[in-house]
Amino acid sequence: MLEKVKYIVAVASGKGGVGKSTTAVNTALALHAMGQSVGLLDADIYGPSIGMMLAVPEGQRPDVVDEKFFKPVMAQGLATMSMAYLTTDKTPMVWRGPMAAGALQQMLQQTQWGELDVLVIDMPPGTGDIQLTLSQKAQISGAVIVTTPQDIALLDAKKGIEMFLKVKIPVIGIIENMATHICSQCGAEEAIFGDGGGEQVAQQYQTQLLGSLPLDRTIREQGDNGNPELIAKNKPEIAEAYKKIAQQLLAELDQFSAESTPEIVFE
Repeated sequence: MLEKVKYIVAVASGKGGVGKSTTAVNTALALHAMGQSVGLLDADIYGPSIGMMLAVPEGQRPDVVDEKFFKPVMAQGLATMSMAYLTTDKTPMVWRGPMAAGALQQMLQQTQWGELDVLVIDMPPGTGDIQLTLSQKAQISGAVIVTTPQDIALLDAKKGIEMFLKVKIPVIGIIENMATHICSQCGAEEAIFGDGGGEQVAQQYQTQLLGSLPLDRTIREQGDNGNPELIAKNKPEIAEAYKKIAQQLLAELDQFSAESTPEIVFE
């Protein structure tokens, strides 16, 4: 039930381990902090994580309406849905691609999202059945690619961009995660995974670098504790970085919407 959702944004990555889910959760929270009504769909059927990152109690189940629709689970101001709410940690999803794609379609279409300004979809890594299902079943406003600066991650990020372009979904921008590391002892800042890779890919595909985030232990700890960085407040500079990403993302969505609106001419 997506009729009342204004924008749908896919947060994706070409490979795992680049901080895609962390970025999706904190960006959604940043949008919420800006006064937006925000939903968050965990589309990673095999490895759902947003329940843990938002401190949703284990065993939480969505309410069912008319034996047909799910009501999203509210977590820290976000309307959320995840496969983690329908299974347990001891129930791995040993499914073939079409089964996983079908489960995603059910969560997407049979959840009563209500009126949302933005629905953020935390995509699974890669370019497979689930990504194709989303592109066919949802009117995605745009995609955000999360990567790290290292060459192998950038190579996979390019594959992700190419996939979205092939299915006619605009790539809003790139978020470069783990861009630099600041030594806890001396304060020296070092680009341990390389420098400028995200900017180069953005230029190559005529999109933009929405933001760069540091490799910081606190981001990982607060995500594991269900207290994401934006609401932890102990690293305001990182919270501010997520806020700027959210502001830029919203501005681009509004611009895309304006460009797609036909002009009415009276003769």
